[in-house]
Amino acid sequence: MPPGGPAEEAGKVAATFMDIMRAQPLSLALVIMNFALIGLIYFGTSTISERRAKEFERIMEQQEKLGQLLYNCVPVKDKTGGLDENSNL
Repeated sequence: MPPGGPAEEAGKVAATFMDIMRAQPLSLALVIMNFALIGLIYFGTSTISERRAKEFERIMEQQEKLGQLLYNCVPVKDKTGGLDENSNL
């Protein structure tokens, strides 16, 4: 094993990568654009996810209110199948 080990090899690889990027600026621009695109996609999906979670909560609240409203509108039947004497109908 060489005296520098993996750290020295990683440094050589990084230096070689930077030399290639200096020689071909278009490649550097493409790498930067790929990272920017990944960031944009992440931001967009996280925003959409938060919006859908809020929308889901609103829908569930609305359904709960609707269920309660329907429950209050339907007359309650007693055990014999007739209407309860306290119902409005």
